[in-house]
Amino acid sequence: MAEPAAEAPQPNIRVIGQFIKDLSFENPNVGKLLEGPVDGPQLQIEVNVNARQAAAGVYESSINFTATATSKAGPLYKLDLDYAGMFKIENLPAPSMEPFLLINAPALLFPFVRRLVADLTREGGFPPLLLDPIDFASLYVKRKQAAQDGASNGTAKVT
Repeated sequence: MAEPAAEAPQPNIRVIGQFIKDLSFENPNVGKLLEGPVDGPQLQIEVNVNARQAAAGVYESSINFTATATSKAGPLYKLDLDYAGMFKIENLPAPSMEPFLLINAPALLFPFVRRLVADLTREGGFPPLLLDPIDFASLYVKRKQAAQDGASNGTAKVT
């Protein structure tokens, strides 16, 4: 009778903590806002995700969010937010680590980023900026593709 094959230990992932790493809200033309509504505001949003190992078995995943609103009257506001989470990760296969840190971990953090962005823009005197869900898997695929294109062009990978 053959002995049963030893099962691989199950991955264990815990959120140790979440926090604001960096935050800036600039409202340079508040005087113009008091004169009346602003015509045709333009909003530019940028989202980046980064990850790093903080200690043995502990990893940080962060969402870097920037929103810049402008109008014909000039800049309205600029919001920079770097929001991170610390994760204790055990028994996760190495090929799964990067996708977890750049897809799953940011998806866990995103509702908190969304709430902060809405609160900050509202407290800055603007309508709350309500973010649509972000497809972190798509961002990950684009990042991998850009890294491959950069490698094939002889450019260095920037992280």
